[in-house]
This record gives sequence, structure tokens and C-alpha cells, in this order.
Amino acid sequence: MDTRAFDAGVVLSALPQLLEFLDITLLVGISSIVLGSLLGGALAWAKLSQHKILNYLAQLYIYIMRCTPSIVMLFIVFYGLPALVEAVFEENIHDMDRAVFAIIAFTLLFSAYVSEIFRAAYKAVPQGQYEAAISIGISPWGAFWHIMLPQTAVLALPNFGNSVINLLKEGALAYTIGLIDMIGKGNLIIAQNFGAYGIEIYLACMIIYWLMSIGIEKAFGLLEQGLDKGQLFSSKAGKKQAVFILKEGETSGAGL
Repeated sequence: MDTRAFDAGVVLSALPQLLEFLDITLLVGISSIVLGSLLGGALAWAKLSQHKILNYLAQLYIYIMRCTPSIVMLFIVFYGLPALVEAVFEENIHDMDRAVFAIIAFTLLFSAYVSEIFRAAYKAVPQGQYEAAISIGISPWGAFWHIMLPQTAVLALPNFGNSVINLLKEGALAYTIGLIDMIGKGNLIIAQNFGAYGIEIYLACMIIYWLMSIGIEKAFGLLEQGLDKGQLFSSKAGKKQAVFILKEGETSGAGL
């Protein structure tokens, strides 16, 4: 049986067609990251709180989501959410844009992973620094925002960046519910060629994902360097105050 030779020209010709749908891929990814980070922060707060019910519910949610495959969650949201809304509110959302279902599914999954990243990073910061800030008259919110949060961000950033890259790659599964994003367009191109050029089209998709992953990794690396240098503090006075509190916190921590 004759086999068709690999055609590198198809890879190059497919790239512009795929890039036309990159905005949909990025829309799903960025929206899921932003919403998932907000929900993940709330979950981390619930797990760190002393409220037993909130703590239990957060742990249960995180456990369920972390044990659920991405494609299963996509199907549950895509098929289950419209049925639930129709049964409870008697509203038909079956015709809603498929990107919305993808964003909901990936937001739920992403929040569970980043909540553990946020919680672990916060716990790694010496709590004596927070107590020292309170003792010199800084409000609890100010102590969290100016002392705890910058250090938590530095510690969480590497793992958060990895989670962002993983989400971006898992977003390729959105084509399974009919979303015409970059991968969805690639499948359409293959179908238009009666199943031919599959390797070339998917290789073109891989190149785009590879470049995006490198860009994200570099961006997080630069952000981490900026945070390490203390550029999050906007003034010299604030920086001096932070250094004083850090020293006080280390002293308090050593005395415990």
C-alpha cells in the first residue's frame, strides 16, 4: 500500500489558518485563569480559616475536582448544566456559546489546583511577620496586603506558572464539545482533506502551543525576578517599613 510522504509545506500553510482561531483559545484560557484564581483564593482562605464548615466544604470541593479528569468535567458541564438549569429555572441554555461551558469547566478545575498552591505558599511565610505588623499598629488588611501577600506571591509564582501552562494545554480538549478554537479548526482542516495531513496539522498546533508555553514561562520568570527584588513596594518608605517588619517578625518567630 502506498503511503503519503510528510509534507512540511502543509505545516507552514496551516499556521496562518490556525492562528486565526488563537483568540478563542486564549479567551477560554485567560478567562479560566482569572476566574479560577479568584475562586482558588477564596478556597485557600476557607481552608485556612477556623470555620469548620467552610474548611470541610473547601476540602471536599478540592478533593472532588482534583480527582476529576478534565474531559469528564467538560462533558458534565456541557451536558449536565443545561439540564440542571432547565429543571430548576425552566430556562433553555443549550444554545449558549460553547466557550462559556469550557470556561466554567476549566475554572472549576483550575481553582482546585491553585487553591492548594496559594495555601501552601501562605503557610510557608513566617506568621511572626504578620503578628509583628499588627503589633506596630498596621491593620490586619494592611499587614496581609503589604507583608504577607508579596512574599506569598513570590513563593506561589513558579507553581502557579506551571498550572497556567497545564491549563493552556488542557484547553485543547474544548474541541470535544464542539468549540471551534485552534484545535477545532485543525480538525476541520483535516476533515476537509478527507483525513489527510493529520500529522502536519497537529504538528502546526504543537508549534503554536510550544511557543506560547515558552512565552508564558519567560513572562513568569521575569515577574518572579521583579518580585524577588522587592519592586512590588511602590515607595522607599514602604520598603523600609516592610524591612523593619520582616526583621521584627523574624525576631518574634525566633523567640517562639
